[in-house]
Amino acid sequence: MLFFSKNRFFSIIIFLVSFFIPQVGAAGLLAVVFSVLAGKLLGFDSINIETGIYSYSAILFGLGFASNFEFGSAFILLLIIGSILTMLFSVALSSRLNAKNIPGLSLAFIFTTWIVILASKQFAGLGLSQRHIYWVNETYAIGGTQLVDVIQKIENWQLAPYFSGFFRSMSAIIFQGNILAGIILSFGLFINSRISFLLTVIGYAIAIVFNYLMGGFSNGDLSYYNMGTNFMLVAIALGGFYLIPSIRSVLWIFITVPIAYILVVSLSSITYIFGLPVFSLPFCIVVILFLYCLQLRKNPGKLVTTPIQYYNPEINLYRFLNGKERIMNRYFHSFSLPFLGEWMVSQGYDGNMTHKGDWAKAIDFVLLDNEMKTFRLPGNLPEHFYAYNKPVICPADGIVEEIVDFIEDNEIGKNNTLQNWGNTIIIKHAHGLYSKLSHLKKQSIKVSKGAFVKKGDLIASCGNSGRSPEPHLHFQIQSTPYIGSKTISYPISYFYKRNATVFDLKNYSIPEEGSFVSNILPNVQLQSAFNFQPGKTIEVKADNGQSEKWEVLTDSYNESYIYCKEVNVYAYFINNGTVFYFTNFIGSKNTLLYHFYTAAYKILLSSEKEIDIKDNYPISILGYNPIRWMQDLLAPFFIFIKINFESHLKQNEEFLSSGEIEIISEQSYSFGWSNKNIATSSIIIDDNKIKSFSTKKNSTIINVQCDTVN
Repeated sequence: MLFFSKNRFFSIIIFLVSFFIPQVGAAGLLAVVFSVLAGKLLGFDSINIETGIYSYSAILFGLGFASNFEFGSAFILLLIIGSILTMLFSVALSSRLNAKNIPGLSLAFIFTTWIVILASKQFAGLGLSQRHIYWVNETYAIGGTQLVDVIQKIENWQLAPYFSGFFRSMSAIIFQGNILAGIILSFGLFINSRISFLLTVIGYAIAIVFNYLMGGFSNGDLSYYNMGTNFMLVAIALGGFYLIPSIRSVLWIFITVPIAYILVVSLSSITYIFGLPVFSLPFCIVVILFLYCLQLRKNPGKLVTTPIQYYNPEINLYRFLNGKERIMNRYFHSFSLPFLGEWMVSQGYDGNMTHKGDWAKAIDFVLLDNEMKTFRLPGNLPEHFYAYNKPVICPADGIVEEIVDFIEDNEIGKNNTLQNWGNTIIIKHAHGLYSKLSHLKKQSIKVSKGAFVKKGDLIASCGNSGRSPEPHLHFQIQSTPYIGSKTISYPISYFYKRNATVFDLKNYSIPEEGSFVSNILPNVQLQSAFNFQPGKTIEVKADNGQSEKWEVLTDSYNESYIYCKEVNVYAYFINNGTVFYFTNFIGSKNTLLYHFYTAAYKILLSSEKEIDIKDNYPISILGYNPIRWMQDLLAPFFIFIKINFESHLKQNEEFLSSGEIEIISEQSYSFGWSNKNIATSSIIIDDNKIKSFSTKKNSTIINVQCDTVN
């Protein structure tokens, strides 16, 4: 957590390096033990305890405390009290700040350490330590003269002050302050995250340049009093952890790091008066201030805060890039088109007729015939228009908020501007989210005010009332429940857009003016087969003897996933009734669940159109290799690798007559302009269940039989 990571390999490196000075490492270990025990005894949230949210500041306290004071009975007593106090600060700060989506960072460590340092002046039993200066004595106790010789050789390397300062600053994060510790930590950070490592280099370099321009420290060594660590941590936090890594997030480092530099200098002059180090306070102030201000934006723009935190900048970025639809599924209500069949958008957002100003984000729909006409001759009555009296359906589950059902239909070509919206239904779908359907036929509304309606329910008929020269359906989303409310931009979850005879699947999009659009009709058998409800168990067995038992579960965040206990793998998914897709996979790739994850990465639960479903896997499934590492370093600026997914239903007489459905999917690898097939998969659906699936990769074929237990 000190390096914004949950990687176990990196954790082991940090743990071992902390023991370069044994007393420091031991104090950090004891501090986390005391804080975790106290948290469990007091009954605090176990997840926050186990993931380190409530204890990583206690580790910092233990490391810093041992760096400044000698071991003894008074030291142990204060270590216990200080560790628990740090944990209490962490709980309190997390509770208050996390409610505003702001991290507590290392504030708890800073407050507790300052309190203990100020109090220590009155404690004669607590002696100051100089082990951070005379670290050789501590190192000798571990490995004798041989280890001391190795470290001294590295310390005596003729490195430029900038390089030595970088490594010392890196090691100062865990209170070591020597080059070897910094080199090892830099290596671990690079293995864990290439983006994080690059950001620390950029952040430190910016501080060096700013230091030179301001006429600061002459030797360029910014590690004094942990100054360099502030710049590194600001760069990681705002360049690629709390924000999705991008050119914009990196450019903002050129502003936030100098701000942190100014805070280091100014706050140090204040804390020095009281004999207190500034520690990482500048880092905390800059990050908290910046993240808080970002939440006050009226227009978020392209500087995106991380929506789902995977504790790795690469994974955050790759999942954001290929998972925008998945993210939208979490943050947008699911709306469908409010009609049956295919209609045309006669006027879209910001239309040049009536969709202007506060009412610009609305859509008008009409029905056309093969000759692109909205009516049959003579076309002088509402009944002559194809849209007139056609069913209007509920776009999403909700409660009927308002109804107007008494206004007469207009004569063709005339408008009723006094009753502008005509007959109207307003439906409440969530707090601050309403849909409005207008120009309905008089006395055609089938629901009453206060009634609960479901998506797809028949609620009225299209008419020609209000400001409507010919029959059409007006649809808008608004944040208040009033007729005439200001419109807001809001996407339709899934719909077909027809181009001539070719259909495109649109995901969370706004229907464009002039386009032909229609709803997606689900296939009952596909819906049932991929309806993985919590408690469902599936036993799978491959022809090579490999077998697994999958169980469908839901976590505390209400995310559904398939879990295999035997091999400890997780596959998170979303099923919104229209599309089934996986959102994340955790665990070994040499498992049957992983093969299913790649085969069923995104499945359209409909069979009415011959359409190819395309998506991209996160690049992180590639594993670690030099090409992937190069992509990681360049990822904030340029993506040159893509892992493609494509699926479609196999249409042939054999399967149609048997009642079986076969889904074919292909996985391919794009590097620059080249494209290479990775694997081809097949999923067989029968009797409303997944009967089997297979994957062919190179010359290897894996056939898997599935048996739903319950």
